[in-house]
Amino acid sequence: MANEEVNTGRRRFLTATTAVVGAVGVAGVAVPFARSWLPSVEALLAGGPVDVDISKLDNEPGMFMRVKWRGQPVFVYKRTPEELAILPTLDALLVDPKSDEASQTPAFARNEARAIKPAIGVLVGICTHLGCVPIHKPEVQPQPFDPNWKGGFFCPCHGSRYDLAGRVFKNVPAPKNLEVPDYRYVDDNHLVVGEPPKGAA
Repeated sequence: MANEEVNTGRRRFLTATTAVVGAVGVAGVAVPFARSWLPSVEALLAGGPVDVDISKLDNEPGMFMRVKWRGQPVFVYKRTPEELAILPTLDALLVDPKSDEASQTPAFARNEARAIKPAIGVLVGICTHLGCVPIHKPEVQPQPFDPNWKGGFFCPCHGSRYDLAGRVFKNVPAPKNLEVPDYRYVDDNHLVVGEPPKGAA
């Protein structure tokens, strides 16, 4: 009788111990497995996609936002129909009016506005000369740096100029258009910078 009580106690002890050790083992396997689904350090340093709420761009024409992606400024801004109508008239003044340089313009944005939706521009705000940040100057009016200014971006560091599609003018230090990053629309009020639109090559 005493032996049976001792054996039952041992059995309970061994069962409980085995359950605890098993739970610790499962946790030991589960944690590294769950961590394997997280982005790598390299991916975090490169910068993941950024969600942008563009609903405030509807407040008034000429609205401009700057967001950060991969440590760089990205310009998100609204263009009026009048500003869009100016773009085709500038082709003769531009280095790459048709955005043929693939490294600066993804296939989905190779159009006059260099955008998915013509009214909304999305550009990496880094001058292609020496990496300065250009100033958004949408006003169609004479400027000290250009008496025939039709709106666009001006880099005050060395005088490079871009139109409102980010296309670089001739005879300035910058050799290429501003880069159009990969981006896609989630809905009318949100876009994601860092991911191409569905179906894009």
